[in-house]
Amino acid sequence: MKKIFLFALLICLGTFSTFAQKGTKERIKIHSKALEGNLIGDPADREVTVYLPPSYQSNPEKRFPVLYMLHGFTDNDSQWFGWESHWINLQDVIEQSLAEGLSKEMIVVMPNAYNRFKGSMYASSATIGDWETFITQELVNYVDSNYRTLPNKKSRGLAGHSMGGYGTLRLGMKYPEVYSAIYALSPCCMDGTASTNPEMMKKLESLTPDQLQGTSFFEIAALATSAAFAPNPKNPPLYLDLPAKEGAPRQDVINKIIANRTLNYVDQYILNLKKLRAIAIDAGLQDRGISEATKTLHEVLDSYQIKHFYESYEGDHLNRIAERIQTKALPFFSENLSFQ
Repeated sequence: MKKIFLFALLICLGTFSTFAQKGTKERIKIHSKALEGNLIGDPADREVTVYLPPSYQSNPEKRFPVLYMLHGFTDNDSQWFGWESHWINLQDVIEQSLAEGLSKEMIVVMPNAYNRFKGSMYASSATIGDWETFITQELVNYVDSNYRTLPNKKSRGLAGHSMGGYGTLRLGMKYPEVYSAIYALSPCCMDGTASTNPEMMKKLESLTPDQLQGTSFFEIAALATSAAFAPNPKNPPLYLDLPAKEGAPRQDVINKIIANRTLNYVDQYILNLKKLRAIAIDAGLQDRGISEATKTLHEVLDSYQIKHFYESYEGDHLNRIAERIQTKALPFFSENLSFQ
């Protein structure tokens, strides 16, 4: 009986020790030349949260793979990493996954892509700056130069939620030499046209930069989309073209926007997608629109015989994302990134 008690005690102590392991996080600023001179005047000094796993401090010789995480529209890295209260705390999610033995230790990096339009779309335009270069080159080079990373594509992953899921697919298929594995959670903006609602367009046509914070979600989303995909340096003060003007749709602008919908350009990047070691996409069944588009992307990848993980699950746009990262995304990267 005494031996059984001692054995149970050791198990409990071991479990407590596992749960007690904590990593560290730091919020830094990185200057981006790629974002300098953007027409809307957003700072080129960008906040970035870096999570360092438990053994980063205790084992100073060890190097780690890096997972780059991209947040969604209207969010930022501060919210996602628990610097302020939010619907998710990514550090807790990571450490729960580690504690349960579901994933391995890795550095996790999230840049702040919140701008005047509440989201960059992880795209490149004169209006918002060259976010593609910042994410895929400047940020990666900085992290590899300042942290103990395994500085090669085999040890580098990219994941994101919503707008970040869109960015993951966009950057993953355009830059397969940078990342080896990608995971898009509830990726937005993969299909559909552009809103030309006359009442909304009329309101947006008269806005100034100082009025952007007072807009509704759909209003600012329309502006962010135009800023990313229909920039116009000759149209101050927002330096963008809307998909309608004076009540009439503008097909040239609509074409620019729909050309950047994932399902409209994925066929052009099939050979790049085949260069990735692993691809994963998922979405909740109650995430209307996004769920259907994600399934269509799955079918496109299947048609090209591109191996990937796809799952449609019971859930909406937010309610199971923390769980999905903990039990699906982090284990996915633990299996598909190189740890040496």
